[in-house]
Amino acid sequence: MPIYWAFLTYMLLRPGADTQEVWFLFPGIDKVIHMAIFMVLAFCFLCAYPKTKFITFFQVMLIYAILTEVLQSEMGLGRSMEFYDLLADTAGYLAGYFLFIRTKAFSNIQK
Repeated sequence: MPIYWAFLTYMLLRPGADTQEVWFLFPGIDKVIHMAIFMVLAFCFLCAYPKTKFITFFQVMLIYAILTEVLQSEMGLGRSMEFYDLLADTAGYLAGYFLFIRTKAFSNIQK
């Protein structure tokens, strides 16, 4: 889990890359990537700490999302703080939460 947090922090704070025209790039793909990354983070977090209350989980994820957005802006490496990134992060960790709940319920049914 700590390795994923470190990798995620690096990926969110690294300098912006020059993007080439590729068939799968479209306007807003960075929001999809933010959502996917935070969904995986949330799922892994809940797998590591399954007894975490929702409010605690929500606060930890929200603080991390805000912190990475503020640091992107403050570091001056070509990244900027965007409200829509924060919304994508929030949608991602909520999707990860519900994915974990559904997976947990499915595994209980199988037993």
